[in-house]
Amino acid sequence: MTASRRQAFGLAAAALVLASAPGALAADAALAKAVASEARPAADRARDKFRNPAESLSFWGLKPGKTVVEVSPGGGYWTEILAPYAAATKGRYIAGVADLANPNLSEGARKARADFEARFADTARYGKVEFVGFGAVSGPLGPPGSADLVLTARNIHNWMWTPGMLPKVMNDFNAVLKKGGVLAVEEHRSDPRPMAADGRDGYVSEAAVIAAAEAAGFRLDARSEINANPKDTKDHPFGVWTLPPVRRSSAPGAQPAPDFDRARYDAIGESDRMTLRFVKVR
Repeated sequence: MTASRRQAFGLAAAALVLASAPGALAADAALAKAVASEARPAADRARDKFRNPAESLSFWGLKPGKTVVEVSPGGGYWTEILAPYAAATKGRYIAGVADLANPNLSEGARKARADFEARFADTARYGKVEFVGFGAVSGPLGPPGSADLVLTARNIHNWMWTPGMLPKVMNDFNAVLKKGGVLAVEEHRSDPRPMAADGRDGYVSEAAVIAAAEAAGFRLDARSEINANPKDTKDHPFGVWTLPPVRRSSAPGAQPAPDFDRARYDAIGESDRMTLRFVKVR
């Protein structure tokens, strides 16, 4: 199945899944509209064939009227979908962004948060996007048991580089979720290759993610191969960042090698990724 056909099939599948529940027709229309919106940046829509937003969100159990917390939303790929969806279904979308209460926060991080807030300030388009500080020394993501779903996409490897950060993050996720709430994870997958120390090449083993989540009171509820990419050999010269969308062709600060075979890595596409759904059990 081609990428475009798979995307179309995914949207149709999401419609069938959602339409099977009472009141789901409106929810499906909101999700389909958010994913298909031409107001989304063209670069984001071009990535849908790799990130499969409708299938992923349906797998994670997104439903109308729920409170969703997305931690470290990066460039806003999921925000562009989740914020309009929350607005249309009377839910809440909260972005965990740079922690302004951290006295050691860099000016670059402060500016990035300000730019992100400005980008999603249009309430007519996004509804009321809420923000909460997140980081190595941040406080709670919200009142205990106030969220239905926490989403983190392609971030876990970063948290493995700071001692104690990943357990802290997982505990923060658990605290803000209701019992039975969902932790949704998308992450570059090292398997079947052994994971590099601390996931320094950007690839993480499923076992490492599951162990960290279970230690914080989650149970693995389901795995999906929605975002698998069998073309990804995971042995790239600049780690996962060799692949799109980063497309690194030299070490940071160095000039790209003139003979670097960029086409080889572009042909792979984005990384092979795990897509996991955890449930809070304690």
